Amino acid sequence: MDLQLAGRRALVTGGTKGIGRCIVEALAAEGVAVAFCARTESEVEKAVEELTGAGATVVGGAVDVADGPSLAAWVADAATELGGLDVVVPNVSALAIGSGEDNWRAGFEVDLMHTVRTVDAAMPFLADSDAASIVVVSSVSGREIDFAAPAYGTMKAALVHYTQGLAYQLAGKGIRANTVSPGNVYFDGGIWNRVETGDPELFSTALGLNPTGRMARPEEIAYAVTMLASPRASFISGTNLVVDGALTRGVQL
Repeated sequence: MDLQLAGRRALVTGGTKGIGRCIVEALAAEGVAVAFCARTESEVEKAVEELTGAGATVVGGAVDVADGPSLAAWVADAATELGGLDVVVPNVSALAIGSGEDNWRAGFEVDLMHTVRTVDAAMPFLADSDAASIVVVSSVSGREIDFAAPAYGTMKAALVHYTQGLAYQLAGKGIRANTVSPGNVYFDGGIWNRVETGDPELFSTALGLNPTGRMARPEEIAYAVTMLASPRASFISGTNLVVDGALTRGVQL
């Protein structure tokens, strides 16, 4: 099926590894020109080289998304370089799991405020698109109480609420907003790969909660983001799409 994304322009935060990298690859495979950022310049340069070598049209930038002015400037510069924006995917997370004030602060500045600032900076460009879509990456930890509940889960829940509000507020302008909430996602160098080696008991417990017997692959999350970004999803807005292999058992009404 043609997702009608060819020729579109997208911005993804956190695009050098894991879910973010797979989102960039999935959008690029559909013919989207993608701007992405990450904190480490060498990783951004390597990703740009690899993606360009594979035929993708990409623009990379080294940005600390917790730095509001720098983030806003990068969004504006990237959108100008791409010639506009149709899709915005705030994806970066501080992964601040714990109840200490530092975790609350990091979760607020990175998970929540980076999303708000990215959307705010992108809004003038999205307003000019005829198929604008915002897809925010949250987590199932925002939907139910789990080991990440204190700071991480609260901020992820706030993202769903914020995005739902955007969907309602922007519907009349033709700008859609949705959330994707992944379950456990495993990839080399990722959080669950580190838990597997650093805390095998926790990893075994978490894996045992997955009724499929495995964790998600990042490309499976990227598919959900790409589908929601597509103009074919033109009447889907305000949705929190849970991609967890039936990990969570709460009924989403």
